Amino acid sequence: MHESDSGWIRFWNRGTWWKGLLFIAAYWGVYELIGLGIGTLFGGVINLTNPLADPLTAFLMLALPILIAGILLFLFARSLGWVKEIFGPQPIRGKAWMWVAIPLLVIPIFLRLVATNWSAYSVGLVLVMVFFGLCVGFTEELATRGIVVNMLRNGGYGERLVFVLSTAYFALLHSGNILTMEPLVVALTVVYTFGFGAMMYLSMRVTGSITWAILLHAATDPTTFLATGGIDAATESAGAAGLISLAGLFNWAYILLALLAIFLVKGHATRKKLDSPDSIDAA
Repeated sequence: MHESDSGWIRFWNRGTWWKGLLFIAAYWGVYELIGLGIGTLFGGVINLTNPLADPLTAFLMLALPILIAGILLFLFARSLGWVKEIFGPQPIRGKAWMWVAIPLLVIPIFLRLVATNWSAYSVGLVLVMVFFGLCVGFTEELATRGIVVNMLRNGGYGERLVFVLSTAYFALLHSGNILTMEPLVVALTVVYTFGFGAMMYLSMRVTGSITWAILLHAATDPTTFLATGGIDAATESAGAAGLISLAGLFNWAYILLALLAIFLVKGHATRKKLDSPDSIDAA
């Protein structure tokens, strides 16, 4: 941080837990407004009760809101000069035990691909869902593992707190579903997303790049929706129940590993200068 930096940059570079929470709350509010606006503008031409009804509905209800939100987040990160920090190499190295997150993420993706009733969907809908996956992976990872993590690291937080807070904020993002879903379902979703968010953090750390977290996230959401035939619920288009249930068991593994990681993640990230050695992590 330099003396010539604007007040805007200085404010966000002095990262704190409450600034991270403020950012997440603002992001959630903007995302909801985008969705409301799109629903108002295009409500007459899309199926508001079934986001997977057709390619146009899926694009307008699922992909477009998260795409717009992602563009706004990228512009926010660019205004702070954080793009290279977020998308560049991680300033703190991961440890071998973190690799366990990768197969825990990849195996259920494969199971859902096999389980999906592909005959229930058009090629156009599948392509839209692939695009949606890329948008949600980019946007949600940029928001939490990107901007929030970078903000907290710049504020001097140790990596354990960075992990816990960024993962908790990711889970809180999904608590907004309480406006449209049963409280118990929302509570279970928040617990699951805490575990999944932890896997995203570990995958970013161990691969050294947020890109892999984005791609793993991008593969998770669309394969889940296509396999179950709906958003957070199974429909008549759902695929093989046995394989879908087997994939669902990995959610518990995410939660258990997330709780274990709270005690294992430690160290402190320091941004590399041109004349300084690589940052070294203790765990």
